[in-house]
Amino acid sequence: MHTKTSARNLAVAISLAWAASATGAPAPAVPGGMAIKAAKHAVTAYRDDVVDTLAKLVSYNTVADKDIPCDRNPRHQAFKDTLKQEATRLGLDYADYGCVAIVGLGKGAERVGLVAHGDVQPVDASKWKKSPFELDRTSEPGRLLARGAEDDKGPIATALYAMKSLKDLQVPLSRRIELYVYMAEESDWAPLEAFIKTHTLPQMNITLDAEYPAVSAEKGYGTLAVTMPATTAAPPAGSPFVKAFKGGFFGSQIPEDAQATIANATPALEAQIRARAGKQTGMHYQFERQDGDLLVVAKGLSAHSSKPEDGVNAISMLADALAVQAWPDTTAGSLVNFLNEMVGTGYYGEKFGSIAYRDAFMGPMTFAPTVIRQQDGGGIEVAINIRRPQGKTTEQLTNEINAALAQWQGAHVQLAKVNMQIGEPWVQKDAPQLPVLMKTFAYFTGTKEPKPVAIGGGTNSRLFPHAVSFGPAMPGTVYTGHSEHEFITTKQLLLNLQMYTAVLAELAK
Repeated sequence: MHTKTSARNLAVAISLAWAASATGAPAPAVPGGMAIKAAKHAVTAYRDDVVDTLAKLVSYNTVADKDIPCDRNPRHQAFKDTLKQEATRLGLDYADYGCVAIVGLGKGAERVGLVAHGDVQPVDASKWKKSPFELDRTSEPGRLLARGAEDDKGPIATALYAMKSLKDLQVPLSRRIELYVYMAEESDWAPLEAFIKTHTLPQMNITLDAEYPAVSAEKGYGTLAVTMPATTAAPPAGSPFVKAFKGGFFGSQIPEDAQATIANATPALEAQIRARAGKQTGMHYQFERQDGDLLVVAKGLSAHSSKPEDGVNAISMLADALAVQAWPDTTAGSLVNFLNEMVGTGYYGEKFGSIAYRDAFMGPMTFAPTVIRQQDGGGIEVAINIRRPQGKTTEQLTNEINAALAQWQGAHVQLAKVNMQIGEPWVQKDAPQLPVLMKTFAYFTGTKEPKPVAIGGGTNSRLFPHAVSFGPAMPGTVYTGHSEHEFITTKQLLLNLQMYTAVLAELAK
């Protein structure tokens, strides 16, 4: 436990440094000599070791198990045991608090925190060339493929060797460095929220779970789940109808798989669907006749749901391919009509009443269907992922969504159930480490005058004092975490190692 006095002392020092920057006092244009020296040492001494450590970390399937808490999950414990072994081997200290592990270097009441997570998103192993829990170094030269390679086990490995490099060179540290590895970031934040009620966090923190140059704002995560009612009334005999529709894998992934079954599909109707599907970009379709039914299998491209523009949404696109007619209100037919009339193939909510909006800094709200679930009793639920910027209140957005749903129901069918969760956007307005992050990023990438950015994702930055995210993904690149093709390039891993080392040398000296 660290005293409130030390926290106040650091806050004063931070405020003075920030004030100096704000008033135009000269600041170094590049990282200090020791920071650069340490970064060069890290990439020279540990370019192979950091990859080997990453291979160890990704070998554990740390997907959440809904029936086993994170502090009792044996796979999570095995991962933490390896993390402890790696930390100890590198001369770093280690503490295990169940759902949170902390790797530390140095001493002192003032501390700099690094924040990452050791759990990973679900994975469809059939879509990988090798096991997603084996670091694939050969299938795609220059890329290191595995679940967690980018989100967040790559950052954890680089953080370990950044700390080791400072230790090697005996860089004088006036602040202790602590790496926090949380084991349920992708599924449940409650254990972390409980932990920080009894644990004093570092006074300044950097999250390694997003993008460069630095992330100072995050959209609010939300979900709208609507359930089409089970219907018993049959369409007129012999007329075509949507018999089944399914797709998606998990809520924070843009779905790359969907399929529909059309009963009584005539050759002419099939030709219409094929023609409409053929005009789409980035989609692949298979058509198969099954006992008089037409099975349409669609494949798009998975992506992190905070960046729907990086993927091709198979659910939305398949519904659009079927938009050659208005379908009878069977359960699946109602779902297809709803998707086409209320969502479409866009991902900004433009067709959903008046909900669409954008913020000048945080960008537009995104609104993308991600999972379709068959419900007990015969209904079908579609979950729509919402990433909401500042600019509208929760009440306003909720009322607009309800109004749009009411209008649709008035013209179609009464929904069996509506569940809505609207998360709050977050903006960090007090991050005194930003000048160090910006000059480090500029020096190692050659970027002129980098500025903080906003993202659609949500990280644990929200729970840590003075926190912003710093990497691991470069701006303008596709973030592969949550996709079925997750990787980090060797080049990026080593660049991250250099930048993390330099930043820690600057902030902890």
